[in-house]
Amino acid sequence: MGYYHITLANPKVDPWIPPKGKKIIIPKKVLIPEEFLNLSNNFILINLPEMRLYYFKNNEFLVAPIGIGVKGSLPPLGLYTIINKKEKPTWYPPPSIKAEDPTLPDVVPPGPENPMGDYALYLSKGLYAIHGTNKVYSIGRRTTHGCIRLYPEDIKFLFENVPVGTLVKIIYEPYKIAIEGKSIYLQAYPDIENFIKNPLPYIIQKLDKLTERKNLSYKINLKILERVLKNPDGLIHKIGEIKD
Repeated sequence: MGYYHITLANPKVDPWIPPKGKKIIIPKKVLIPEEFLNLSNNFILINLPEMRLYYFKNNEFLVAPIGIGVKGSLPPLGLYTIINKKEKPTWYPPPSIKAEDPTLPDVVPPGPENPMGDYALYLSKGLYAIHGTNKVYSIGRRTTHGCIRLYPEDIKFLFENVPVGTLVKIIYEPYKIAIEGKSIYLQAYPDIENFIKNPLPYIIQKLDKLTERKNLSYKINLKILERVLKNPDGLIHKIGEIKD
């Protein structure tokens, strides 16, 4: 997990120097995004407001925290493919980044000063890539200009397992819902770009669609739901039940 996930789950704890003896919530459990279940084998799903990447191929499965673009620099949502892979990539800072930092060279060779880290998977649109990092503390933070950063061990796994041509889908879903048995669960993250103006009806609509497909009816604990939406913490909360 990254900085984002730890700080959401522990909002009153100093993330850099936690008090001695303080109990820390480690948010390891995740609800799988609904879009993930609708994709074929061998694909990558990236959920921007969750700051997580999902990968599945045969029996290989990875859920990894990511670093994403600063405000105004998120990659476009939609479908991509992996068009190239490179070990020890060279970074060519684009004009937009050099305009912000004129001291940057035209070419940054592989090495400790290269922000792409040791591996890169290049996407089919724009100049976007899924790559490593030379600053592990940037994972779970908004520090890039649109690329997706991973921990060194996670990008190494992807580089070794993901073939060129693999489908990549980038989504924006701060509210993940799942039904397990008769319980309804919600895992909520901040709407980092303020795309969803009215989250309560948005979630009810998602629930309606989900239960209609399964021919189910439900009841919601509105008090719990509103509390979770007011303080999205990335943890899994039971918000309702399926009716008999």
